[in-house]
Amino acid sequence: MKRQTLRSVATSFALALLIAGLTPQSAQAADKWISIRTKNFTLVGSAGEKDIRLIANRLEQFRTIFGSLFPATQLNSAAPTTVIIFKSDRAFKPYKVKQEEAGYFQPGEDVNYIALTSEGMSDAQPARIIFHEYVHLLMNNMLGATVPLWFNEGLAEYYSTFDTIKDERRVLLGQLIPGHVIYLREHELLPLRTLFAVDYKSPYYNESNKMNIFYAESWMFMHYLLQTDREKHRPQLTKFVDLLRSGMKLDDAFQQAFQSSVDAVEKDFKNYVQASRFMTTGVTFEHDFDSSSEMELASLSEADAHAYLGDLLLHTQRMPQAEAELRQSLALDPESVLGHTAFGMMRLRQARADEARTHLEKALKGNPGSYLLHYYYAFALSDLKLDAHSYITDYAADVAATMRSELKKAIALKPDYADSYWLFGFVNLVRNEQIDETIHTLKQGLALTSTNHRVLFMLAQLYLRKESFAEARELLTPVAQTSVDSDLREQAAALIKAISRGEETRAAIQEELKQQTPVGTSDQPSRRAMTAGPIDDKYNSALADALRSPRAGEKRVQGLLTEIDCNARGITFRVRAGERLLKYHSENLEHLSITAFTTGVGREIGCGPRKSENWIVLTYLPPNAGIKSDGEVRAIEFVPPGFVLKP
Repeated sequence: MKRQTLRSVATSFALALLIAGLTPQSAQAADKWISIRTKNFTLVGSAGEKDIRLIANRLEQFRTIFGSLFPATQLNSAAPTTVIIFKSDRAFKPYKVKQEEAGYFQPGEDVNYIALTSEGMSDAQPARIIFHEYVHLLMNNMLGATVPLWFNEGLAEYYSTFDTIKDERRVLLGQLIPGHVIYLREHELLPLRTLFAVDYKSPYYNESNKMNIFYAESWMFMHYLLQTDREKHRPQLTKFVDLLRSGMKLDDAFQQAFQSSVDAVEKDFKNYVQASRFMTTGVTFEHDFDSSSEMELASLSEADAHAYLGDLLLHTQRMPQAEAELRQSLALDPESVLGHTAFGMMRLRQARADEARTHLEKALKGNPGSYLLHYYYAFALSDLKLDAHSYITDYAADVAATMRSELKKAIALKPDYADSYWLFGFVNLVRNEQIDETIHTLKQGLALTSTNHRVLFMLAQLYLRKESFAEARELLTPVAQTSVDSDLREQAAALIKAISRGEETRAAIQEELKQQTPVGTSDQPSRRAMTAGPIDDKYNSALADALRSPRAGEKRVQGLLTEIDCNARGITFRVRAGERLLKYHSENLEHLSITAFTTGVGREIGCGPRKSENWIVLTYLPPNAGIKSDGEVRAIEFVPPGFVLKP
C-alpha cells in the first residue's frame, strides 16, 4: 500500500457508493435470500448478490486498513460478526431499533450484528455508526479495557469516516467531522491531563453537557497524532498505550513514547486546532482490493432467513417479535439448525433452561462443530441466568461432567472464546474439584484472551480457593481498576479488601491455635444477638464466591463461634446457630482449613470460652462413630457480621 497526504475533501460515507441509486423493493423472508461468508464476516440478506459482495469487500477492506495501525497485533474477535442487508428501507423498518436510522451495530457476547439497507442512504449516516462501533469491538478484543477511554473513543471517531473513492483501490482516512470542528471552535479545549483522566465514571463521559467536548477533543487529538508531521506519531501512539497498560505513570509514558512532555505536545496540539489546516490521508492499494476469492456464496432457505431475523430481534431485546419469527422458521423447517439455535438462545434469556436445552440439543445434532452451541448447552445446564446474578451451591456429578465435556469441546473448537474458560472455571469452583487443572486451563486461555476480565476474576477465585492470596490480588487489581463492568469492578475491589483482611489475621489465627491456650479464663463471653446489619449485596456475593465450597458429603452452617474446647479426645467447636447450640468435633488441626475474611479476630483465639464471639461459616462431615457431636469439622471461615450464607 502507498500512503500520501491530501487536503481535506467533502465527506462521503463509506457505503454510499455501493448502495446509491438502487430501486426500493419490498423485502420479506419469503424473498430470495443469499449468504456470503468471508474471512471475517457472514453476510446474509435479500439484497442483490452484487451489492452484498461489495459490502463484504468494503468491510474486509476496512478491517485491513485498521489493522495496519497495529501491524504486530492480531485483530481477533471472540464473537463472530453477521451482517444483515435488507434490499429496501421498507423491508428494514420492522427490524430497526430507531425508525430514523438507516443502519446500526448491535454487539453481543455470542454474535455481533450489523444491520442496514442497500437502498439509498438517509442522513442517519449508518456507515459512521457501524465503523465507529466496529472499531470498539476490535479494540476491546485486541487491547482490552485498560486502553484509555480518550484513545478508544478518539480512534473510533477517526476511523468512522473511512471512505473509498474511484475504483475501490483508494481509501480516505481522517476526514473532518463538521460537528466536532464547530464545537471545538466555540468551546475551550480540556487540558490534556484532564482528557487523559476521563474514565467510565467521569462526568465528561456520562453527562450530556460535558460529553460533547470529550468526544470532539478525543477525535481531534487522535486526528493530530495520526495526521501531523508526516505520520511520525503513529508508532509513538502505539508505544504510549503499551506503556500505560504496563502500569507506567502517564507523564513518564508520554515522555518515553513521544520524546516530549505532555505540556509541549499540548501546546503544539492547540496550535494545530487553531490553525485549522487539517489533512486527510489517502491509502492506495497497489492492486484492486478484492476478497471475492475468499467468499463462499450459498442460497438461504426461507426458514433460515426467518431464523436470522428472529435472532436479530432477540439481540435487540424484542422478545415477542423474535419468538414470532423463530416459530415461523421452525414451522417451515422443523429441523432448522439456525432456528433451534436461536430459539434455544431465546429460552436461555427467558430463564427457561429446560426448553433451551431441548432446542440446543437438536441444534448440536445438526451442527456439532459449533463452539457456541457447545458453550451454550453447558450454560443451559448451569442453572445460571444470562441477565441476572445467580447463586449456585453445587452441581450433581453427572451434570458437572457433561458441562466439562461440552466446554472442552468449545475450547478446542474456538480457543480464544473467553466465556468457555470462565464457565469451565465456575463449574470446578462450585464443585471444588480439579482446581489445579482448572487454573492451568484458564492460564492457557488467558494467553489468548488476556483482555477478558471475567476470566481474570474467575482465575483469582480459584487461587483464593488455594489460599494463594498474592496471585489472586495480582489478577484482581486490573479488574478493580479498569473493568468497564461496574459490578465486576466492585466485586474485585471487595475481594481485594477481603484478601487484605485475611492476610492480616491468618497468621495470628494459626499461631494462636498452635499455642492452644489452656481453658480457664476468668472472663465469660458476652452473648450477642444472632442478627447484624446487612452488608452490601455485591460484597456479600463476592465473599460467598470466595468461600470454600463444600466437597462431596460436606455441609455448611453459619453461626457464632462461642467456645473452643480442647481435651484428650480432640477439639470441639461450639457454635450458636439461631436458637440451637451445636458442637462440631475435630481430632486435631492438621487437616483443618482456617481462613479469616474479617478483622476483629485478633490474637485471642485459643481453647476455652470466647471473650468475643465471632461469626463463622463452618464446613463439616457427618460425625464419626462413637463421637457425640453434630459433625466433623473440615473448615472454619471467619466472616463479617451481617454476611448471609445463602442456600
